[in-house]
Amino acid sequence: MNPPIDISEEAGVRYLHFGSDWIQGAMRIRKPHALELAYTREMMAGLLLRDGLAADGAHWPRKVLIIGLGAASLARFVHHHLPQAKIRVVEIAPAVVAAARQFFRLPAEDARFSIHIGCGAQYVLEHDGQWDYVLVDGFDRNARAGVLDTEPFHQAVRARLSARGIMAVNLFGRSRGYKSSLERIVRAYDDRAIAFPSCDSGNVVAFGAAGEAITRTVDELRERARQLKAETGLDLGPTVSRLEQSGNLPGGQLLL
Repeated sequence: MNPPIDISEEAGVRYLHFGSDWIQGAMRIRKPHALELAYTREMMAGLLLRDGLAADGAHWPRKVLIIGLGAASLARFVHHHLPQAKIRVVEIAPAVVAAARQFFRLPAEDARFSIHIGCGAQYVLEHDGQWDYVLVDGFDRNARAGVLDTEPFHQAVRARLSARGIMAVNLFGRSRGYKSSLERIVRAYDDRAIAFPSCDSGNVVAFGAAGEAITRTVDELRERARQLKAETGLDLGPTVSRLEQSGNLPGGQLLL
């Protein structure tokens, strides 16, 4: 499976397209490790929900699975800013990997960073590894997620999450089926799921959690957002503000 690959540039930003005007990924050329698109920043909001250093001194996340490479934005960010993380990317289209290498500064493969060519759902079903953070962002040229938008897939991901595991999924392209997509995630995670309010691009990012319960007050989320901005440049302050305004924080707490 190789979609038509188009590359465009405007105002210092390089974009990836799959044979249409839909933007499949972006990189600011002078800031390759920053997350240019709002939804990619939101995909990393799991860093608000789990402490970077647990009580036992273990870093989080230690093992990250990225399904859908695109312009390698998430891969670059995690590789650069979370040096403790071991990363596996699963991408179905070899041409996307080739484009990411040529145009989007894809990190070189080594003991810490590896790429598997194949179906993300099949990979999850066939590999027994446990993951702290699973980032699901796989679409075809028509913005369809296919098997990655099914309850069995989400159940399989949940079974692969560690005791502090979190899954984040981009629901872009499913505006008509957004509600049913979220319902599938909620069922797969036994109600331990939440959709963050839509960001400027119209993308909705949903999260599912396993293992240890997550309880965060608004003040704790704001403080964690300030830390992340200072450490990595990632600004999740607007995400916290939208969450607070959405009514999704009963009693001023995020419970997951």
